[in-house]
Parts: sequence; structure tokens; C-alpha cells
Amino acid sequence: MAEEGGGAHSNPGAWPRPWLAEDNGGMQPPFRSPPAAVAWMLAAVASFSLMDAGMKLLAGHYPPLQVTMLRGAASLPFVLAWVLASAGPRSIVPVRWGLHLLRGVLGMVMIGCFVYALKRMPLSTAYSIYFVAPLLVAALSVPVLGEKVGPRRWTAIAIGLCGVLVVLRPGVDGIVSFPGLMVLVAATAYAVAAVTVSLLTRTDTPQSMVVWFLAIMALGAGLAAIPGWVPLRWEHAALILGMGLAGALGQIALTSAFMRGDASLVAPLEYTGLVWVIAWDWLLWRTLPDTVTWIGAGIIVASGLYLLRRERTVGAGRAPPLDQP
Repeated sequence: MAEEGGGAHSNPGAWPRPWLAEDNGGMQPPFRSPPAAVAWMLAAVASFSLMDAGMKLLAGHYPPLQVTMLRGAASLPFVLAWVLASAGPRSIVPVRWGLHLLRGVLGMVMIGCFVYALKRMPLSTAYSIYFVAPLLVAALSVPVLGEKVGPRRWTAIAIGLCGVLVVLRPGVDGIVSFPGLMVLVAATAYAVAAVTVSLLTRTDTPQSMVVWFLAIMALGAGLAAIPGWVPLRWEHAALILGMGLAGALGQIALTSAFMRGDASLVAPLEYTGLVWVIAWDWLLWRTLPDTVTWIGAGIIVASGLYLLRRERTVGAGRAPPLDQP
């Protein structure tokens, strides 16, 4: 899951594009190469899926908020080094502290709920539900950003939510899976945080958003985890380091992908994450999605892809949300 900074990962469509003048002080775009963009995005999705597998392994030993802290703290040094080397220290100076704090708190909710669910369900099931996030972003863009969503896209959103119900599958007693609901809460928190990206890019750099998202999330989750803190074990050091490195590499690859290709090309590739997590589920836990999960995931992915297609068609003649006043 890309942090929306994501994984459960990012909403690529809402991710700031650092080559825009509004985003990064007029920095010129790099060489545009669709094949390179595809390769970078596939690498990003693979890295984020590996990071999520690491979080699932750690969830068996530590509370959700402690894993959330480890997730942010382990990636922060790598990301900070990359930002300072590529953009310099001035790029991380925040302007709108309130929105940065909001995103950090939403990150705590997002990762914490996702980790809670990962301990209790397969990665592939959690991903299937989490893929509803782009649909929620589209719905939230109406009241928050003033965007227009036509009846076809509203229909796609509704069908995607039906797919979530298929995966959640209310039991015979009418009660849905609580871990599944936690993934839905995580997806909702991600959607709200993704919308704030469109607001923050009017004043803050992409580098500041990434760094402060991780820093605030790690600090806040660490403080909240103190009452139930479990001492870290040396045998988990490599796992924690690997999780942090995978998250940082995923972030770098994600940024590189959107700098080299259009969102309409790159964003749909996020759904390839389902292939990766099915592989991790089988290799690490010897489990595979059942038929109902496959059906629900298919509905959600199809709705998301249609929504991206409609966004490309309808949005072709208007300015992106980043440019709106």
C-alpha cells in the first residue's frame, strides 16, 4: 500500500507532479518516455507490495500503531537522503502546517487500520478492498475540490462499492468482517489524504509532503503506541530495514513514473499490485484468494479502470485539479 503517499499505496492520480511550475518552483520536466514510465510504475508497485508483506509479517509480533511507527521511521532516512540529494534542504520547508498535520494523522489511521486487517486476512483480500480508494477519491473531489463527476462515473463508483460488499460478504448473521471494515476505513482515510494533496500542491513542494507525511506519522504513531509498546527484537532488524527500504524505493519509483508518463498511462498499473500480493500470499503463507474474493476484486478493478478511462476522456479539455484556484 503506497502511502499517499501510500500503497496500500498511493493514489497516483492525485500524486503531485514535481515538474509542474506550481509544484516545484518551475523545474523543467525530465525526458518523457512511456516505456520508462511503465517500468518505473511496475517497480513501484512491486516495492510497495513487498513493503506491505513486511508489515504483515511484523503485525504478528507488534501492535498496529507500533508497526505504523516502524513503517514511517524506517523509510524516512532513505526518503530524506533522496530528497536532500535531488532537491536540497529548502524543498522540505513546509508552508501549510495544518494540512501536513492532517495528512500525518490520516496516515496513522490509514496504516494502523491496514496493519490491523493484515494480521487477520490475506494480503490479496486486503488489497481487493483497498482498491476502492480511487473511487472514494473521485467521490470526495466533488465536495472538496469542486470537480464535476457525471452519471457514468457515479455509476462506476456505485458498482465498485458493490464489489467491496462482495469481498466483505456479510455472514449468515448479517455481520461483515471487522478486519474488512478496517481496510475500508483505511481506504477512506487514504482518499481524504489524497484529496489534501491537491490542496497542498498549491503552496508546498512534493518533497515536503513526502517527508512530513512520514515524519508526522512516525512520531504520532510512536507516541500513541507507548502504552502497548512491545520491545523490538533483534531478529526483526533486517525485516524492519527491508520494509523501510522497499517503501522508500517504491516512493522514488512512483515519482519517476509520473515524471516520465501521463497519469492515464501510469495509474492503471497500480492494479498489478494484486498479482504481486497473491504471489506473496502463496510464497509466505500458502494461501490463495477464494472464488468470491476473485469476483469482488474483478468488479472493483473494472470499476476503477473505467473511472480512469472516463477521467481521461472528460478531463482532456480542462485543467487538472492542481491548477484550480
